[in-house]
Amino acid sequence: MLRLHGIIGHEMDASFQDRLHDLEHHDGVELLFVPPDEAGRKRFRLVTDRGTDCAVSLDRDEELTNGALLYIDGKKAIIARFGQQSVWRLRPADAAVALKLGWNAGNLHWRVRFEGDCLIVLLDGPLADYRARLEHLLNGRQVTDDADV
Repeated sequence: MLRLHGIIGHEMDASFQDRLHDLEHHDGVELLFVPPDEAGRKRFRLVTDRGTDCAVSLDRDEELTNGALLYIDGKKAIIARFGQQSVWRLRPADAAVALKLGWNAGNLHWRVRFEGDCLIVLLDGPLADYRARLEHLLNGRQVTDDADV
């Protein structure tokens, strides 16, 4: 368990931009999705989108905001997000298409997980932006999809 005390800054702070950018390229940015019923609490325990168990504690005068930077070192950063993670479920038609799908997702540095024969894309932006990158597979019905956004 990683103990996180206090808010270090915000993901948009200029002083953190270069470090966060570098960590993104090395899959080092983790998101801690804070459900609405936990948002006002000063102490809670949640797991990041990458599986890091976090015990968060805030000082009385601190208020957690969307994009709050809770942890950063040379290998990892943890950023708070409010609400639930939006995901896009993709099911390839066969093994050859699965390879193409995996190559595309990796080449685009998408955060993914696997459930059975599905690739689950963890969305960081509008679904339309992601769909545009895979239109060649979606239009030919090589890949079927379902969004939970």
